[in-house]
Amino acid sequence: MRRVAALILLLGACSAKPVALPRTEIPLRNPTAQVASQADAALSRLAGGWVVVSGAGLAPGDRLTFSRDFIVLDGVSLPLREVTPGRLMVGEDALWVHWLDADNRTAAMGDPAGSRVWIMDRTGRPGERLRAAREILDWYGYDLARMEGG
Repeated sequence: MRRVAALILLLGACSAKPVALPRTEIPLRNPTAQVASQADAALSRLAGGWVVVSGAGLAPGDRLTFSRDFIVLDGVSLPLREVTPGRLMVGEDALWVHWLDADNRTAAMGDPAGSRVWIMDRTGRPGERLRAAREILDWYGYDLARMEGG
């Protein structure tokens, strides 16, 4: 019985999806532009469900759920830890909160190296906050023309 259980676990591990955020081949950010994270964007402010409304590396409609130790992307759980408020690690990948509105409804997220960027919203309908998020990402040197949606 133990051999059967071990075989099932081994086969399950072989067929599991990779545990990493998707990334683009060509960087999405101008490395000479300044970049920063939002110092008051603690992980607790991101807790719960989100919908990607615009992105590169993540597509509009992708669903994310943040918790203290994990981010779940379309049903796949990835390890998450807060380095400092506004700066997270998803596995070995940096993920920064570039902007989060005061009511925790819309956020602009990205990898400072430029391998992924997205805007997410609690409802999927950010309204005027989409413009604010795009302006921040543009200021930080992201190529908005390469983002799908919004």
